[in-house]
Amino acid sequence: MKKRMLGLAALLLILLVAACSSNEQENESTNENEESNESSEEMDHSEMNHSSSGEVPDDLEEAEDPSYEVDSTAVMNADHMPGMDGAEATISGAFDTVAYIVSYDPANGGERVEDHKWVIHEELEDPGEAPLEEGAEVTLNASHMEGMEGAEATIDSAEETTVYMVDFEPTDGGEKVENHKWVTESELSDE
Repeated sequence: MKKRMLGLAALLLILLVAACSSNEQENESTNENEESNESSEEMDHSEMNHSSSGEVPDDLEEAEDPSYEVDSTAVMNADHMPGMDGAEATISGAFDTVAYIVSYDPANGGERVEDHKWVIHEELEDPGEAPLEEGAEVTLNASHMEGMEGAEATIDSAEETTVYMVDFEPTDGGEKVENHKWVTESELSDE
């Protein structure tokens, strides 16, 4: 009888240790998932190429009479990225085109991007006549964000406008951004 009691106690002890170990692993896994989710939320904007070389598509036409001339300044009223809203921008380019808000699955397999502002008509692969209708399926030739180049996208909306390439110092103290693509005319103001 003593052997049975001792065996039963040993078995209970093993089960207790296994249960604690399993619970500990679950907690570690939960903590890792929370950290991973926090990281991916932080990475949303870190994957964006805020600055660019300033190169534009060959068929993109410079604006003839933009509201904001090259080398002038304007205040941005846009929140495409942290530190943008309220920042003073220096205009480095002004172009007449159609700007699209798009949703797409990154070509590199990342999470779906919804309502990305802005991709211009000249950054689409064989787009046809502008403007494209809401819901049109397109292939992106833009590289504003990692995984964007070659991604299949859906047009969410289109706006015939002047788009601006801008230089600015983010209001959150981030690094200076040069030749940022794109800000629309409606996202700029004199104050």
